[in-house]
Amino acid sequence: MHFRHTMLSAQSSFPLKSSLFILLLSLSLFHFNLSFRSSPNLTLTSDRTQPQASRANYIVRFIDYKPASEHRSYLESSLRSEGWEWIQRNNPAAKFPTDFGLLSVRDSVKESVIEEIERLGFVKDVNVDLSYSRGILSGAFENGRKRPGKIFTSMSFSEKEKHFHHSGLSNSSLNWSRHLLMQRSQVTSLFGADALWRKGYTGAKVKMAIFDTGIRADHPHFRNIKERTNWTNEDTLNDNLGHGTFVAGVIAGEDAECLGFAPDTEIYAFRVFTDAQVSYTSWFLDAFNYAIAINMDVLNLSIGGPDYLDLPFVEKVWEITANNIIMVSAIGNDGPLYGTLNNPADQSDVIGVGGIDYSDHIASFSSRGMSTWEIPHGYGRVKPDIVAYGREIMGSKISTGCKQLSGTSVASPVVAGVVCLLVSIIPENKRKEILNPASMKQALVEGAAKLVGPNMYEQGAGRVDLLESFEILKSYQPRASIFPSFLDYTNCPYTWPFCRQALYSGAMPVIFNATILNGMGVIGYVQSPPTWHPSTEEGNLLCIHFTYSEVIWPWTGYLALHMQIKEEGAHFSGVIEGNVTVRVYSPPAQGEKTARTSTCVLQLKLNVVPNPPRSKRILWDQFHSIKYPPGYIPRDSLDVRNDILDWHGDHLHTNFHIMFNMLRDAGYYVETLGSPFTCFDASNYGTLLLVDLEDEYFQEEIEKLRDDVINTGLGLAVFAEWYNVDTMVKMRFFDDNTRSWWTPVTGGANIPALNDLLEPFGIAFGDKILNGDFSIDGEHSRYASGTDIVRFPRDGYIHSFPFLDSSESGATQNVLLNSGMNKADSPILGLLDAGEGRIAVYGDSNCLDSSHMVTNCYWLLRKILDFTGSNIKDPVLFSESAKQDVPLYEDDNRLPSRRTDVNYTLYSTVTGKDLICRSDSRFEVWGTKGYNLHVRGRNKIMPGHDVIDLGRGLNSTFGSSRSRRPKFTKKTKGDSLGNRYFGLLYRDELDVPELVASHWVVPAIVAVTGFVLILSIWRIHHKRRRRRRSASGRLANL
Repeated sequence: MHFRHTMLSAQSSFPLKSSLFILLLSLSLFHFNLSFRSSPNLTLTSDRTQPQASRANYIVRFIDYKPASEHRSYLESSLRSEGWEWIQRNNPAAKFPTDFGLLSVRDSVKESVIEEIERLGFVKDVNVDLSYSRGILSGAFENGRKRPGKIFTSMSFSEKEKHFHHSGLSNSSLNWSRHLLMQRSQVTSLFGADALWRKGYTGAKVKMAIFDTGIRADHPHFRNIKERTNWTNEDTLNDNLGHGTFVAGVIAGEDAECLGFAPDTEIYAFRVFTDAQVSYTSWFLDAFNYAIAINMDVLNLSIGGPDYLDLPFVEKVWEITANNIIMVSAIGNDGPLYGTLNNPADQSDVIGVGGIDYSDHIASFSSRGMSTWEIPHGYGRVKPDIVAYGREIMGSKISTGCKQLSGTSVASPVVAGVVCLLVSIIPENKRKEILNPASMKQALVEGAAKLVGPNMYEQGAGRVDLLESFEILKSYQPRASIFPSFLDYTNCPYTWPFCRQALYSGAMPVIFNATILNGMGVIGYVQSPPTWHPSTEEGNLLCIHFTYSEVIWPWTGYLALHMQIKEEGAHFSGVIEGNVTVRVYSPPAQGEKTARTSTCVLQLKLNVVPNPPRSKRILWDQFHSIKYPPGYIPRDSLDVRNDILDWHGDHLHTNFHIMFNMLRDAGYYVETLGSPFTCFDASNYGTLLLVDLEDEYFQEEIEKLRDDVINTGLGLAVFAEWYNVDTMVKMRFFDDNTRSWWTPVTGGANIPALNDLLEPFGIAFGDKILNGDFSIDGEHSRYASGTDIVRFPRDGYIHSFPFLDSSESGATQNVLLNSGMNKADSPILGLLDAGEGRIAVYGDSNCLDSSHMVTNCYWLLRKILDFTGSNIKDPVLFSESAKQDVPLYEDDNRLPSRRTDVNYTLYSTVTGKDLICRSDSRFEVWGTKGYNLHVRGRNKIMPGHDVIDLGRGLNSTFGSSRSRRPKFTKKTKGDSLGNRYFGLLYRDELDVPELVASHWVVPAIVAVTGFVLILSIWRIHHKRRRRRRSASGRLANL
């Protein structure tokens, strides 16, 4: 009995002591995590010191223009919150009404202050006052670190300073340095400007706004500097960099060595950049408002960047053009890469200018189209609008003399000078009746000289032709038109990519996105739906569905053609011709009684071929690709340190355009899917090609793909990318403008989602980041930041190579390897027969992406497609030595997991959204869940997050018929793109890796558990003592 009592005491005392220990430990952890959380850089970026983020500036946009003092009084009387201050803006715009205010808000109270402001009735929205950093000689990132300022690409440069241009398509460098011929030293003479000078047209009484680095008042090259204004925080009007002076010289210089186009133009120099090449959105907004108030005619903006979701800036540009100011802007210096258009030049109401050299070749640095706003559901617009000479152009130095510069920010003032000259040919009292952003663009694109060789996404309408545009404007009558006005499949390479692949029955719609230019008025309407008029009977085989801007504002809209060949055309081979017409009207102008109307015509000439064999048809998945903006989507190759964002579109016709051409040369037909997997008929395709995908998958997609492969015989080819949470955390950076941490939303690809998709086949990728060179059958390739295969079924074929793992978790391993150990083989390529279908998986996509390609792997892609589409097995890839006798298998808990600290709903077209087939899919499934799916599907929900449906975002605008961007005068609370994207991305910082569970939830749970355990043990112990006392009493009574 004594022994049993001792044991009971020991058992009860041990849990008690353990529980006390757990409680103390848990409280310590809880306290430690609270203090740890106050310094997130310690947990996530141990190599950095977190900047002190005490206050940040915010732009509060109002729905009306009022004096700044009234806006201030309104906020002061309406807000109860403290911690904010009104920032007085002392600049020339202060004497005019404004539509925004600038506030300094303390970081500790920003959420509550901003929430209260946004609830006010006269407030449109609140946005961070972004900082612009124009890299005249460099980009926005250096050695993987972000430079101060908003992300902007490099603009102009000196040939001496930028002697080599790295193509990015090979390992070679191209030397573009060359000497100008004497007769070509004056760019004005190449356009025939002297012919208009002799007629007396010199830009007189044209008000030209130059948004740049300023100009000196006494500069000898200019005869008519009308006004200089400073919008920066530096106390000077002078140009201390030379860029603004150079731009002004190209437009209006009169020095004999570097003549400008319109020497009598009235120059209004807006100094919006500091000597450190920094600017703020608020400076631009004030300067734009001032330009509107003093009735500028033309505005040149030689800047640009990839962020077309900077809503205050974008909407103010719309307002500028809506007030009849013709804006000219550089398309960007990110060539020769495709999908690299810069904003605001990529906006349809702005004249976007690309660059050419004196041989009429597209300059290597000039950014290429298409626009990427419309992806994934639609197709991009044709940009640039026109090109002009932009290499080794002569312009004015800071104080005197001339120099050469190159870049699209040099080509932009060439066109701006041309525009000033053209404006001056119209009598001053009739200019506002005839000239506007649309009519000027019509004159430029219709008069342009088409270059031989470049396609329309490189040259737009062609090289600007001053004299042809002069003839058009002389007799111009307000009208609407379509640009481009002719889509000719027989005109290669100009209409690339359309001329590379004919139409055929059963294919996904071919989408062509044209721009409506409305020279009749700032606002217009489509009077009746567009109509297809075939020239011959065969033209009835073509079916066209249209989506378009029902409201055309400002000056421009879109007209998208979704083209399919009917089933009865399955065996037709030939050319279909005809035209599309759409009638546009605008309200009557001042003094007119009837509306202005115009019929726009788009000519079509299309090649049609019989249906290709199934084995030669490839379906490219665009739907599951996510790009920057609105989220921080990191680059695919971690070796590239100066371009950390994945912003080129990841489309067949942008950064995968070389691969597209290769596939066409090999006889494949490639179609694009911008909707879920439920929206295509697998029996039509040999291979579904998944490359570098970042999005999630609906459960219905996973189930349908399994059935398509196993039962329908669909081939599946997957090219993945790196995914490693520790590396993602290390890649984050603190943005001094938004006062927040920017963290990658995902890796190069979304491996956890891909693993869900491939799970029915027993395939999974890991989280290694592998780098190295390898060869198969004499073909050499570079494996650049790819991942490894960690699951693969028995009887499949696996190819492994000894690579280094550069992930954070692989760092220790690499140290050991460098000390003499052999590298372990990592599986990177797997091939498998799966029922009726076939699957190939490869862990890297950089060898297909022309953006940062080291070596291509098109040879491997062809072998994979031979297998997946035609069951042709390459003897080397399917050698017995590669066959798996036992399966590769990794436990579930060791597979890459999703980050729970990122709300993927903000970036995904799947998470929190409904499954629906958009207008890029076959007409018969538009607006449905897809083939054999008639029940409304549920939203995809990420672990740890509730369903959040933000509605249609900017990317879906094109896919929704007759949808329209919001006007700047409209109050768009709640559903505005600013609130939807910027508010969530920058202000709320939902992508900041706080790792909430590990910071306080787990210690709190442990602490509570320990307390409950102590209480339970105490109660059990107390009950036992009472039982013993009761038992003793009963024995005594006996």
